[in-house]
Amino acid sequence: MDLIQKLKKAKLTGRGGACFCVADKWQMVKKAKGDRKYVVCNASEGEPGIKKDKYLFDNEADEVIEGIMLALEFLPAEKAYIYLNPDYYTELAPKLKKIIGYFPIEVFKKDHSAGYIGGEESSALNHIEGKRIEPRIRPPFPTESGLWGCPTLVNNVETFRDVFLIAKDQYKGTKLFTVGGDCIYDGVYEFPEDIFIEDVLKQTSNYPDFDFFVQVGGNASGTVLNKEQLKQPAMGCASITIHSLYKHNPIELLKYWVDFYKHESCGQCTPCREGFYRLKEVIYASKLDWQAVDKLITNLKDSSFCALGSSAYTPFSSYINNVIKYTSLSFPTHIAPQGMDIKCLPR
Repeated sequence: MDLIQKLKKAKLTGRGGACFCVADKWQMVKKAKGDRKYVVCNASEGEPGIKKDKYLFDNEADEVIEGIMLALEFLPAEKAYIYLNPDYYTELAPKLKKIIGYFPIEVFKKDHSAGYIGGEESSALNHIEGKRIEPRIRPPFPTESGLWGCPTLVNNVETFRDVFLIAKDQYKGTKLFTVGGDCIYDGVYEFPEDIFIEDVLKQTSNYPDFDFFVQVGGNASGTVLNKEQLKQPAMGCASITIHSLYKHNPIELLKYWVDFYKHESCGQCTPCREGFYRLKEVIYASKLDWQAVDKLITNLKDSSFCALGSSAYTPFSSYINNVIKYTSLSFPTHIAPQGMDIKCLPR
């Protein structure tokens, strides 16, 4: 059985969040026209609350590099880049370069100024090329026109690790989850990819004995769920962050999100650049206008050029619907912020 057949049999999907079929992507790049092809291992890991890339490089770096080498051979590709988070570079680069040896793999240090948007795959390609760090118009997609206009395979660190395990018949259908927030045993754990969110918390001894909610899939763009919504598969959830309702201040979480997105916006498109500026004004006002919040996040979802702007809809809307509305009567009075009028929540 060849590699593609093994990938199809394993039903491996990308571990970077998009969950695209890995076998299909690899075949797209292989079949794409072009004399030169490239491979990029996206180790940007800019989403707050996710630490699995660092964990893999600490513990399974050889397997990740072997997965990249399989891609170089399969396509075949001229060169590969490990697009590495700058906070990891000093510690990890010497180790990775030693493993790589003379193979055509470059450890590329992502610049601190690239920020969150620098992890978007087309922004990463621009960065490697030395261009302005901002998303590209798509199509064409990187599989057809990536680095220097050549077909390029972009996959996550965990994806390359899993490809290696599948090639060696060692894959067990597991996935990495970062558990954090208001818990005792925070860390990176590996479980079957179809495990329920609730079971991740229970099997890591992190299921709270207090009222709580969680954000899954990252502390910026992830979905917010109340404790009654955790009996669902954790597929696609790279992280689970626990928030105690007794320590939690609703306004402060909204401020955290809008500050993050406003700071990380590249400014390329008007809906994102101006939208987060206006959203910050609304959230920092003495009286929170929920109708304005709803209109602004909806406009960001519908009009933003790339996924950064549109992704903001997910945490805000899921938080409003799954926590604010759901727990409005049980919020402890000491954290009920002045100016929050539950009656004015969008319907």
